[in-house]
Amino acid sequence: MAEENKKRIPLWLYPETIKKVDELFPKDNCKSRSEYIEKAIHFYSGYITSGENNKYLPSAITSTLSGIVESSENRIARLLFKLAVEMSMMMNVLASTVEIDETLLQKLRGKCINDVKKTIGSVTFEETVKYQKGK
Repeated sequence: MAEENKKRIPLWLYPETIKKVDELFPKDNCKSRSEYIEKAIHFYSGYITSGENNKYLPSAITSTLSGIVESSENRIARLLFKLAVEMSMMMNVLASTVEIDETLLQKLRGKCINDVKKTIGSVTFEETVKYQKGK
């Protein structure tokens, strides 16, 4: 926008708002209060009129959140991989020492699925031992 097209208007602001503008406009590399206020108006207008308000979030926030999520995903994926390896080892050791028929194995799978669903994944070894001993 060209400087010559600007219009002067009366603007009433509270003293604390003016103080805030005076503190912040240099930090935003604005040359004046007017430039800062105009940028704020454009930002807020875009925020109000856009259905995609997230594009108005500062990029520092979105990149930080993306980094946190990515880091968490990587950590969880590594932990799940380690858990799967340990479970596979345990199943192989157990399968090599225990004889169980196919029907009983299928029933046990159904019971385990129900146990995990009921307890939201917190099945304890103690409960499993009690069940296997018929208690």
